[in-house]
Amino acid sequence: MRQAELPVSDRWTKTVLALSMLLASLGTSIANIALPALAEALSASFPHVQWVVVAYLAGLTVSTVVVGRLGDIHGLKRMHLVGLGIFSAASLLCGLAPNLWLLIGMRAFQGIGAAFLMTLSMALMRETAADERAGRAMGLMATTSALGTALGPSLGGMLLPATGWRGIFLIQAPLTVLTLVLAFASLPNITRIRNKSSVNVRAMPDGRFLLNLLVNLLVAAVMMTTLVIGPFYLSQGLGLRESLVGLVMSIGPVISIFSGLPSGRAVDAWGTRRILLVGLAMLAAGALLLSALPNTVGVVGYVLATIVLTPGYQLFQAANNTAVLAHTSEERRGLASGLLNLSRNIGLILGAAAMGAVFAFGVGTNDFAHASPFAMASGIRLTFILAASLMIVALGIVICASESLWR
Repeated sequence: MRQAELPVSDRWTKTVLALSMLLASLGTSIANIALPALAEALSASFPHVQWVVVAYLAGLTVSTVVVGRLGDIHGLKRMHLVGLGIFSAASLLCGLAPNLWLLIGMRAFQGIGAAFLMTLSMALMRETAADERAGRAMGLMATTSALGTALGPSLGGMLLPATGWRGIFLIQAPLTVLTLVLAFASLPNITRIRNKSSVNVRAMPDGRFLLNLLVNLLVAAVMMTTLVIGPFYLSQGLGLRESLVGLVMSIGPVISIFSGLPSGRAVDAWGTRRILLVGLAMLAAGALLLSALPNTVGVVGYVLATIVLTPGYQLFQAANNTAVLAHTSEERRGLASGLLNLSRNIGLILGAAAMGAVFAFGVGTNDFAHASPFAMASGIRLTFILAASLMIVALGIVICASESLWR
């Protein structure tokens, strides 16, 4: 049973939660563009400065489940405010770091703060949304996540010439403090009346929840494949300049921004299972198109495949997140949200490592700079045939699973 002190405006609540998700997603992508500047300023090799990105993702990944459980035990709003405080302090410390290794440590700390923001924003959004609008709420979170990821490189690119690499971290601190103030004022204080047995319930997910997490992991791995393989193929395989590579790679996040909310509305109108099947089918079709079209019609084929793949991902996200949280009791939604983010992040890491290795195997070398266009074409063909196969496996899981799991 639950008693909630309603916020002055639901719109303010949604705005604060969307801003929190935006900040966490921004932190994921804003540092990437500064890696060359960091290598030069801190006299570090490129493999070393890559840890600035990896540390954030690692901190985010290892913290998600613990953060979700803390939200269930101590209150979603209270822990969300703690997360905003951690993220703000870590952003400031990143900007002031005197050397690379302290910067990497503070980025891991920032990733822990991001775990609070991503996990508890999703749980709070579902907690405060009406059942008939749950899909739209999840669609809004997917849209803001995509927006943050898309804004990171462009915002970082604007700040670097004016502020140097420190500015891309320092700017996140006041933005987070502003969100903290708004969150304190507008998020509802949700309290639950629970007996002792409800606190001691088994914390691990059941079998059907594990299927949700497995499919979520497979989809995240495929989406990371496009982010890892795309730049190499576009530059070395198709011979595009860096500016054009950036433009083509931005098409996916832009589509995500505009397809997130419609995906949520589709879930509310037609149900999670139907939309989930459509999303996975589009992901499989998009991966197959990526294995064939770029090698036959060039960059136009790459763009066409992206136009199919990306809305499929948004449909999947809205449907799967809605299904998971709908089947989760109120006192365990923080944990469920944490497990969703954990499976996604593991999928991202596996996609980057395993699918990158598959691409290198298909190309025949790790030295992509000296690989021929024909070799790059072989690599992308093999990689995305495998990606399409993973999506077909995910489709099979959903089709064979009980209909009550994704309804």
